[in-house]
Amino acid sequence: MTANVLARLAGDWQGDETIATTRWGQGGAAVGYVTARVALNGRALVQDYREERDGNTSLQAHAVFVMEPEHDQYSLYWFDSYGFVPGMPAPGVWNGDSLTFVRSSPRGQTRHVYVFEDDDVFTLKLESSFDGGVKWEPVMSGRYRRVA
Repeated sequence: MTANVLARLAGDWQGDETIATTRWGQGGAAVGYVTARVALNGRALVQDYREERDGNTSLQAHAVFVMEPEHDQYSLYWFDSYGFVPGMPAPGVWNGDSLTFVRSSPRGQTRHVYVFEDDDVFTLKLESSFDGGVKWEPVMSGRYRRVA
């Protein structure tokens, strides 16, 4: 697979999000803003994310996606304003039009599923598991459009 997989996520994006009520907070509607750029000769993508609820920033995240030497294998390093600092990268796999990562930490697992509808629209679904991946609970779903 080429670096074009990561390049598909590069750019500025905005989307409507639905946040589930979780142990981290109340659910509701939000707007997500993503700015991402390709780095390191196409082997990495650096992403900044901001979630707004009721006109206020409620979550910020900085992520680094890395294309591994193995075919269709990726890693995700995720830092957020809730205090998550990765002890190790989340492994990921590109399959068709979807890119899936599962982050693990002492507070559970979070699955990120990015699905491309076309070059200018993708969806993102986050789910958490607190039992080793047996059951998954919704955290967030969003649909993002590329902004000019």
